[in-house]
Amino acid sequence: MEKVISKEKCCGCSACYNICPKSAITMQEDINGFHYPIINEEKCINCHLCQKICPILNKTKKQLDYSERLAYACYNKNLPDRLNSSSGGVFALLAKNIIKRNGLVIGAQFNEDFLVEHTIVTKEDELEKLYGSKYVESNINKIYTEIKSYLEDGKTVFFAGTPCEIYGLKNYLKRDYDNLYTQDIICHGVPSKKVWRKYLNYISKNEKIKKINFRNKKYGWNNFSMSIDTIRKKYNASHYDDPYMQFFLSNICLRQSCYDCQFKKGQIASDITLGDFWGIDKFDEAMNDNKGTSLLILNSDKGKLLFNEIKNDIVLKKINLEEVVPYNSALEKSVELNDKRSDFLNDLDSLSFDELFTKYGVRKSKLKMRFETLKKEIKRRIKK
Repeated sequence: MEKVISKEKCCGCSACYNICPKSAITMQEDINGFHYPIINEEKCINCHLCQKICPILNKTKKQLDYSERLAYACYNKNLPDRLNSSSGGVFALLAKNIIKRNGLVIGAQFNEDFLVEHTIVTKEDELEKLYGSKYVESNINKIYTEIKSYLEDGKTVFFAGTPCEIYGLKNYLKRDYDNLYTQDIICHGVPSKKVWRKYLNYISKNEKIKKINFRNKKYGWNNFSMSIDTIRKKYNASHYDDPYMQFFLSNICLRQSCYDCQFKKGQIASDITLGDFWGIDKFDEAMNDNKGTSLLILNSDKGKLLFNEIKNDIVLKKINLEEVVPYNSALEKSVELNDKRSDFLNDLDSLSFDELFTKYGVRKSKLKMRFETLKKEIKRRIKK
């Protein structure tokens, strides 16, 4: 793998895996649960295509200034879609618009083992499996290769992923396609699949899992919770109390490259960026009813085109993007490396999940959390 790029810099986008003409590259999970490209030297013909399209080695898009990007606070007028989404439900509108054009939507879904992988959706009634955040590294497989085939056939394609995945796709394709639309997220970082599997076993107790929602809004958008339904029970815990969410938010189980992400500060390749609009109360309290508000950023003319086609179905307010950054730091900065990360990953095999959470968790009492949520809700209602 070092032949392409050093391991600590590799973002795992799978572009090299998709481009290799001799199938000499495979994506394999390392001891910590992250996918990395592995080269079979006997098959390699030293064409260097893998290096030429690597998004870390080749940033082919110019860095965008704040003045070149339009930003909005918004949410979907369709309440069920909004509640089924992590924030304001804008992805649902974008995806449905593409399907109505007889196009394809590619995004992250849970597979039968509740690991995350990218898949292609062609029917509106199948879109729901792409809704909602999935805080696990996604397996791209050969999806870039499939996308190129559809684009060459003239199909409209909408691809949603992390900023590095968008960059990987664009570099793999080598040229722009008028029929390709892309949307990335304001990314916190990618957690380990090994941690995720251990957590699932801890919660399910080997019972068959039926459904998972990382951002359940039972207690509202501001106090989202992890919910997991098995055959015989339902688990629901605030992100303040759920161990997996605490590990994710404390940056203790993220991919090494996420601590020095190369796709911040406008170094992006997508047409549209979506994320939670944290700090919306500072701009317009009426836009926050605790059901989810999105920050939507338009990065290109194609992004503006898609936005214009759905804007009648959303409640929106134009925002100065530069003023948003203090409340949404992931737009500009990588997450800080947790100095206990190495110890945590080394303890994964030897400690139970309870023991890991006792040793490394950052607990916040339910009483304190509920008091803070209630205080915010009372303040919001009084002002309203």
